[in-house]
Amino acid sequence: MKKLLVLLVAICCFNGIKADEGMWMLSHVSPQSMKIMKDLGLELSKKELYNPKGSSLKDAVVAFGGFCSGVIVSPDGLVFTNHHCGFGNIQALATPENDILKNGFVARTQADELPAKGLFVRLLQRTDDITKDVMKAYNKAYKKMMTEKPELTNAEIEKFRSFAIDSICNEIENKYNKKYPKLISEVESYYTGNEFYINIYKQYDDIRLVFAPPQSLGKFGGETDNWMWPRQTCDFSVFRIYSDNNNEPAEYSATNRPLQAKRYAKISLDGYEKGDYCMTIGYPGSTDRYLSSFGITEQMECGNAARINVRGVKQDVWKRWMNSDATIRLQYASKYAQSSNYWKNNIGMNKALKDLGVVEQKQAKEKQITEWAKKKKSTNVRFGNIISELSEAYKSRKEAVYALSFLQESFPGGPDMFRIANYYNHLQKAVDNDAKESLKNRIRTQYKDRNEQVDKETMIVLMENYAKQVKPEYLPSFYEIIKNEYNQDYTAFVNDMFSKTFLNNPNCIDSTFTEEQVKNDMAMACLNSVQELGAKLKKQISTANLTVSENERKLCQAIVEMEFDRPHYSDANFTMRLSYGFVNDYTSAEGHQNYYTTMPSILEKIAKCDEIDEYWVEPEVKTLFEKGNFGPYKDEKTGEMQLCFLSNNDITGGNSGSPMFNGKGELIGLAFDGNWDAMSSDVSFTQDLTRCIGVDIRYVLYIIDCWGGADRLIKEMGVK
Repeated sequence: MKKLLVLLVAICCFNGIKADEGMWMLSHVSPQSMKIMKDLGLELSKKELYNPKGSSLKDAVVAFGGFCSGVIVSPDGLVFTNHHCGFGNIQALATPENDILKNGFVARTQADELPAKGLFVRLLQRTDDITKDVMKAYNKAYKKMMTEKPELTNAEIEKFRSFAIDSICNEIENKYNKKYPKLISEVESYYTGNEFYINIYKQYDDIRLVFAPPQSLGKFGGETDNWMWPRQTCDFSVFRIYSDNNNEPAEYSATNRPLQAKRYAKISLDGYEKGDYCMTIGYPGSTDRYLSSFGITEQMECGNAARINVRGVKQDVWKRWMNSDATIRLQYASKYAQSSNYWKNNIGMNKALKDLGVVEQKQAKEKQITEWAKKKKSTNVRFGNIISELSEAYKSRKEAVYALSFLQESFPGGPDMFRIANYYNHLQKAVDNDAKESLKNRIRTQYKDRNEQVDKETMIVLMENYAKQVKPEYLPSFYEIIKNEYNQDYTAFVNDMFSKTFLNNPNCIDSTFTEEQVKNDMAMACLNSVQELGAKLKKQISTANLTVSENERKLCQAIVEMEFDRPHYSDANFTMRLSYGFVNDYTSAEGHQNYYTTMPSILEKIAKCDEIDEYWVEPEVKTLFEKGNFGPYKDEKTGEMQLCFLSNNDITGGNSGSPMFNGKGELIGLAFDGNWDAMSSDVSFTQDLTRCIGVDIRYVLYIIDCWGGADRLIKEMGVK
């Protein structure tokens, strides 16, 4: 009760800002936010969270593979992340003879740890604010440009701004990379392009698989439970960072040794209660909290609509084949998981955006901004027309954006053959040997995880589906060939393509073909047709894009200026962020939802595995659960083996694998999902509904210890 009162006071003090909303830069956590965090139960100082000159909690958190987050949990570089984050790497190491994806994997010794080819992790060293440097250089360039070309339109000025800012940021990046040649420095824009920071990383490329639970646990519930609560998914995998003898990054070598971690997260077995402070630190990928109502509508009706439609069609084909053949199941497992994740996400997002009236909320905010801007001449000049200009720009590009969304999902994002053709196209143009080898490896991987019959059927159904979704003028030119030469027979056309293309053989990457052969190859010709249409559509919307970019940036700026007395965070951009809140339940249209799940709940689902195959687990796992010997991993207060839990932390894609810390900075869980009732959270955070779903760290340790028998890992983490 005391914590709830503190929270309510904090909310009132900040004019309605939700205490637990926000993805905050660790280097720029405001004093107001620090006070709220302290009131909620944080025991660490700001310096203990972020200290570029010493050790801090940020040093225990990693960017995992460029698409997820993770946390170092031992002095020897042991990393926890989600199972679905490690899924592709586990799949790549699996074979039909030794299917470690399905059966799980335990490295009994360090010598047994498996190199995960192509996987890397990054550790943030520091973040520098370079906004003044960027804007000083831009203002100088702008002044010169306006002197030479004072007649430029707003769209032309926006185009100039985009190129100039990119050039300035690249120059700053290059300076940093020259100054710190062993590090990676990347400039990112924040607040919709109004501020700029450079993030400096140390990247480790020798990463090895240490432990994976069986897929039945790591993906328990599959698509049935994805984005849903309650959950029992034991969504974790374990890797290790290796370094050279000087503890520095190095390519894989048998002589490399485990990283001696600058900081690692201590693990808590004490659990949590409702109202306890909870904090995530990770790398959220993308949010659009400042996006206009017009942008949200376009996202729903174009991008989301295309993903929902096309991926649904594609996944139906894949699933049927995967269910019929174990080899195909292994080949398509990772692709299916990646595709279906955001397919279901977009279904839930569109539903939540409608149910919660987010577009209407944004429209009300935009009306407020227009009225505020009119009160002063200076603000009216800068912001008075942004809403009307956004409306016109989005309206003018809607039809082309719709077609482009379906084009990209159906072809470049569709059949493997189009991906292979695209990689091969880039391979022909590549000059750098490293780039060539990287593209060759991508093609090899695409072949490895491809079945020709599945790919044929996928291409046929996607070609047919695309023609049904767009107007005739948005069909690539090869549709005329299908109509005139194949009598509208998609199957005959695709069969012909697959039998004649030189891309149907993986040896193509080491063969030499003439320019004429490449041009006349059916698969390459289809790719070129798609690219030509894509280029045409992008050109068609280019002017509207500039107007949208300019005014979305101004809209964000207007919000921050209008609400100057409130702290504002920047949208996610896959840079390190902190979110804070507390462990909490919630009530939805489905009724009250408790904040944690227990072992009986998973056994109830396992009993339904004949009806829902995604609830199946290995008999030995079921037996283990039924024995009830949970040792130190059972919650002392409830007497239950707790599996997953909820907090109101603000997360999104990329946060998968993010550590969930208590007020002492101890690890209590790994974030792995959000809830269906608040799928609109990437656009609009809803205090009452938005929840972060985490796997309890005690459940993770229980599986490592009692299923895997990996006592060496338990001891390494200092749990025993």
